[in-house]
Amino acid sequence: MKHKEDTEDALIKGFQKVFEKIEKFEGKGSFEGWIRRIMVNECLMMLRQNRNFNLVVEVNDWELPFHEEVSEKMNIKDILYFLNLLPTGYRTVFNLFVIEGYKHREIAEQLGISINTSKSQLILAKKRLKQIMINDGFQQVGS
Repeated sequence: MKHKEDTEDALIKGFQKVFEKIEKFEGKGSFEGWIRRIMVNECLMMLRQNRNFNLVVEVNDWELPFHEEVSEKMNIKDILYFLNLLPTGYRTVFNLFVIEGYKHREIAEQLGISINTSKSQLILAKKRLKQIMINDGFQQVGS
């Protein structure tokens, strides 16, 4: 979620669902994982209600070079700052794939988009992140 207020709303709605459905937790897997799934789903539902994820851009897999010097100077605060500069669709797919560990098939199902759209959004998110970090803010990273 991009805005603090949206994050708070999703958190409150997510915990409300946790308490309403606590009896449905079967003890299979971790309780933390069960809550995490509810929270992620709540965020996705809020994003779907407010945003359009049906951005269809077909691209081939691009190889993006890795810049060691960039990663060495970044901390979590810098990464979150740069992620928040991404458009909602890019940021959502990036978070679900890279941070949450979802597969493109799962992301596509959650967001109501095609698998190819999920893949292209991830590629474009990485490309945009690279541009943002190198062109718009790398000089400020670590300071």
